[in-house]
Amino acid sequence: MRMLIKNVYALLPDGTTPLTNIMLEGAKISAIGEVPEDFHPARVLDGTGHLAIPGLVNAHTHASMTLLRSYADDMTLMDWLRNKILPAEAEMNRSDHYWGAMLAAAEMIRTGTTAFADMYGPFMDVVAEVVIEAGLRGVLCRGISGAAPYGEVKLADNTALYQAYHGAGEGRVFVMYGVHALYSCPPNLMKKVAAAAQKAGAEIHIHMSETRSEVENCLRKYGKRPFAHVESTGIFDCGTLAAHCVWLDDEDISIIKKHGIRVAHNPGSNMKLASGVAPVPRLLQEGVCVGLGTDGAASNNNLDMLEEVRLAALLHKVDRLDPLAIPALEAIRMGTEYGAQAVGLKDTGRLAAGQQADIALISLQNTAFCPKHNLVSLLVYSARSGAVDTLLAAGKVLMEKGELKTLDEERIMFEAQRCADRL
Repeated sequence: MRMLIKNVYALLPDGTTPLTNIMLEGAKISAIGEVPEDFHPARVLDGTGHLAIPGLVNAHTHASMTLLRSYADDMTLMDWLRNKILPAEAEMNRSDHYWGAMLAAAEMIRTGTTAFADMYGPFMDVVAEVVIEAGLRGVLCRGISGAAPYGEVKLADNTALYQAYHGAGEGRVFVMYGVHALYSCPPNLMKKVAAAAQKAGAEIHIHMSETRSEVENCLRKYGKRPFAHVESTGIFDCGTLAAHCVWLDDEDISIIKKHGIRVAHNPGSNMKLASGVAPVPRLLQEGVCVGLGTDGAASNNNLDMLEEVRLAALLHKVDRLDPLAIPALEAIRMGTEYGAQAVGLKDTGRLAAGQQADIALISLQNTAFCPKHNLVSLLVYSARSGAVDTLLAAGKVLMEKGELKTLDEERIMFEAQRCADRL
């Protein structure tokens, strides 16, 4: 179907924000600019008073973890994980995972996210069904961990997920293999995951070097830093999305560049759990692809990607005592274009002809956008996600003027609360 978004300010790849028109042909952007006389849209969206940006990409999260939002806060990572989160997750059933993912989908649509990379499990098939129902893009994997035979069971789950859902939802569902972390996944299991991913032609999503203690424990146990240790298992030969990457040295960065590893930076979660500050400015300077993620809602505690964009811009300024460390435009690229590259999505994350029609319309009719000196600066430093008015993914309207079009938000909140109460 042809669609026209008329009279809208558009954030173009060069960082300019002209008043223009966006023409869609099916799931893709066909042109931006003057509307030809022979372009006859089936539907017109009036973009007056709005800024169009590429749909935000959440490069690392755990969608169904929304059920654990505010359940365990102000704790150290391992205390939080081992004594609170893992025991609660062990009680989560299929319905819990479904409604937790549904709650995440509704929150992501409301806040301008059109694509997300999700590692969780079990029951990742229900997350795939949520992606299809919601109209989003999902890059999914089963978090694989544990000694034999439990790890092998999870690996088999991931293979079944890949076979059943990779390419599903009109190509909006993608499946990776998930390695939870080196401290939860023995080397022999990681080698089996690498072999399975290579056989399937799939890539891998893994947590890497999130805390200083993770690095210290790896050195004690294996005599190597985390990236050198995981490299020896073959995981990085598959194409890799590495979440966090906080505690890096020169050797780690050399391995990242050698294998073309893409990084998912999670500033909100890393700040809240006091994990540290990832060397993002250096990674970007050295040509590493760095996207942004929220992590799970239990450690953030939201899935608001516009907030992550702002935090990325601010955190590295204060960490480096350099106001130029991450400029506003670079921060928004991390949340859109770079994020799409990080999770392996093609033709996504930019407003340009031939790109996927994943578009968020931001209302400029609020005090945060007045006066309008610089729309990119206002978007990053002033705007709130509540200004997201309309959202499209693959050319389909998921939210219009604040109304969700693919999901029953009232029922989702009721069911999610019911699941959380039982847990």
